[in-house]
Amino acid sequence: MSYGLTAEILARAQFAFTISFHIIFPAFSIGLASFLAVLNGAYLASGDRSYLNLFDYWKKIFAIGFGMGVVSGIVMSYQIGTNWSVYADKTGPVLGPLMAYEVLSAFFLEAGFLGIMLFGRKKVGPGLHMFATAMVALGTLASATWILSVNSWMQTPAGYGINEAGQFVPEDWWAIIFNPSFPYRLVHMVLAAYLTTAFVVGGVGAWHLLKGRATPAVRTMFSMAMWMAALVTPIQIVAGDLHGLNTLEHQPVKIMAMEGHFESHPEGAPLILFGLPNEAEKRIDYALQIPKLGSLILKHDLNAPMPGLDTVPEADQPPVAIVFWSFRIMVGLGFAMLGIGLWSLVQRFRGRLYEDSWLHRGALLMGPTGFVAVLAGWITTEVGRQPFTVYGLLRTSESLAPIAAPAVGASFTAFVVVYFFVFGAGTFYILRLMHRPPAIDEPDIVDGPIRTAGVAPGPAMEHAPGETGTRER
Repeated sequence: MSYGLTAEILARAQFAFTISFHIIFPAFSIGLASFLAVLNGAYLASGDRSYLNLFDYWKKIFAIGFGMGVVSGIVMSYQIGTNWSVYADKTGPVLGPLMAYEVLSAFFLEAGFLGIMLFGRKKVGPGLHMFATAMVALGTLASATWILSVNSWMQTPAGYGINEAGQFVPEDWWAIIFNPSFPYRLVHMVLAAYLTTAFVVGGVGAWHLLKGRATPAVRTMFSMAMWMAALVTPIQIVAGDLHGLNTLEHQPVKIMAMEGHFESHPEGAPLILFGLPNEAEKRIDYALQIPKLGSLILKHDLNAPMPGLDTVPEADQPPVAIVFWSFRIMVGLGFAMLGIGLWSLVQRFRGRLYEDSWLHRGALLMGPTGFVAVLAGWITTEVGRQPFTVYGLLRTSESLAPIAAPAVGASFTAFVVVYFFVFGAGTFYILRLMHRPPAIDEPDIVDGPIRTAGVAPGPAMEHAPGETGTRER
């Protein structure tokens, strides 16, 4: 099953496949949990049932996405042990406790209050229910914080020593957790999660507006999503620029690959907008570029010299074509999001936010682009770090478990089949829920999704008039 591929290539491809599936669910859950907390708070403050209907509508989708994120995350943990055991052994003293903190302080927090948020409004009262909803939102943010600290340490390791066994050992936990790239990466990723959710919500609202379902709940969800697009996208662009400057300081080779700088530019580097990276000839073919703008953006000086990949040993260079294009996809989608946000502002001030069908078509088209931008950003980050797992210190080739290529190929094939079946079914079900507009009195999570799927509830699910719990027969 290896088809002539090495165990390292197959293991890297398998991890890329599984993390690509996994990351879209936490990115969605982080933003959606905060959105649910805002909706619940708005309902309690105003009494407007449109907010309650939207809360009950989106909490079902959140529950399914949260479950798929948990399952895909567990698989990744096992995969590190089977395919990357040397990496786990060498980095375990530093990264193991951080992962444990994530489980204890973050995942338990969100999982512990999840049931109250989903089912407890009529059982615990509005105050405690609001508290539980806020804790789920806080838990998703805390989980992202710990995971991004782990990933950032791999990008910009700090606060460590190396013992006689070749293991990284902690010397300064403050420096480990708050390593040089962590604040930039955290802000950039959390804003990306919020924008991902905003464009999904906006796309769903646009779909129903195009279908003539301009109910108060639909109008509210579309309006809130467009506010997020208009206000947060510019902040994200600035955060991305700051993150890029931090990367230039600590991972300059990654920037060289992102910018397509095969050659050094002693008197100012151009900004290459598009082109075809030719790694064999070490150049960008058919480059469309703006002279010296690259130096202006990265060094704030038109004539600032910029070193290129010709100053780096070839064995230490990442795959340029992948990083070059993934970076441009991410940036291009970011500016497309900005365009939709500004367009919505113009139409809002003109009083045509809910009438402009072309805006609605644009928002619908942009609905999944947050996921694409997140994946492109992670590809840029992770492939740009190659050929290292711990940047500059531990090579990917030295991190692999002593495992044969056919074994990795067999598990990779199984992952592909199972993932497309299981997560494909879950995604299809989420899309079915989104296809239906929020009801005036949105059914509860037990009743709603089951009836939507065409399954009649059993006796234990039926309620007597006026009862909030279940009754047995």
